[in-house]
Amino acid sequence: MEWIDIGVNLTDKAFNSDRDAVLERARQAGVSQQLLTMTSLEQAEHLLALCADHPEHLFTTAGVHPHEARHWTADSSRQLLELSRQPAVRAIGECGLDYNRDFSPRPDQLRALEEQLAVAVETQLPVFLHEREASDTLVDVLRDFRDRLSGAVVHCFTADRKALYAYLDLDLHIGITGWICDERRGTDLQQLVKDIPDNRLLLETDAPWLLPRTLSPKPKNRRNEPAFLPEVARMVADCRQQSLLELSQNTCANTRRLFQLP
Repeated sequence: MEWIDIGVNLTDKAFNSDRDAVLERARQAGVSQQLLTMTSLEQAEHLLALCADHPEHLFTTAGVHPHEARHWTADSSRQLLELSRQPAVRAIGECGLDYNRDFSPRPDQLRALEEQLAVAVETQLPVFLHEREASDTLVDVLRDFRDRLSGAVVHCFTADRKALYAYLDLDLHIGITGWICDERRGTDLQQLVKDIPDNRLLLETDAPWLLPRTLSPKPKNRRNEPAFLPEVARMVADCRQQSLLELSQNTCANTRRLFQLP
């Protein structure tokens, strides 16, 4: 059975000691392809090098996370446009709004988001979106761009029913992580995941974070990795009363279609 992980922070220092082994374990677990997540333009060289080493299996986003939006400059759009021409780049992002932590001022977050959406329109690459406690504002911004975007995914969805339906009304994809495996925080998502149409659902680990709490045995280092994506899939399939095979076929087809993967 095949899986595709749409959200892996493979350049994180947590993987510095065994990155190759992490990739091999993912392959053995049936994770055939991964979309690596860029959160700042400074990561570009490392991400592109990883993709070049594994051209059929690793791809990347290109963008600036809302936490880093305070560093967005007048030249950032040009840099992002140049990056978008790289064959390994399959989406613009991770971009969006984070009103939970506010590591960057909200006006800076909005500016960086809107300028990255403009690049996505120009390049016709889909958008990899981050949102925390900002769904109403994000929906308002996206309405102005949606007809000109090729597509978008709200990655690591953890919001409420109102936000989910607003995103689906905009014909967005929804990324589900190991948050759904959390018996403390994920119970609402376990109910909501049934409402995501088959053709809008994507799966991700957001590794090295969000280790599925249902995983047994758990790694001693408590680090999440792409090899654990099937654990997320099992919970999603159970909540949707769907077979793993059907979930695999649907999510892989959705991912390849959205990000134009081979």
